[in-house]
Amino acid sequence: MTLYEYLLLEEQQQYNSIWDIGIYLDTVNEDNYKINIYAIDMFFVEVVYNAQSNKIIENRAFKEGHRLDKYSLNFKTKY
Repeated sequence: MTLYEYLLLEEQQQYNSIWDIGIYLDTVNEDNYKINIYAIDMFFVEVVYNAQSNKIIENRAFKEGHRLDKYSLNFKTKY
């Protein structure tokens, strides 16, 4: 699946893709949010979870860039 194909999916189909074929990589905590990052083929998806309300807020798909910076320290120590 390409990033473009993923973005064409309806929201529930996007989440199904994350859970079915996404590979969990890491979690970071920011304020009251937990952000999980998953790899799907050649792109990444962040799933933002609000710990207070116990709800998923959004998912954000991307290939590269500043969004990966917050994980880089964890990747160096874990892998």
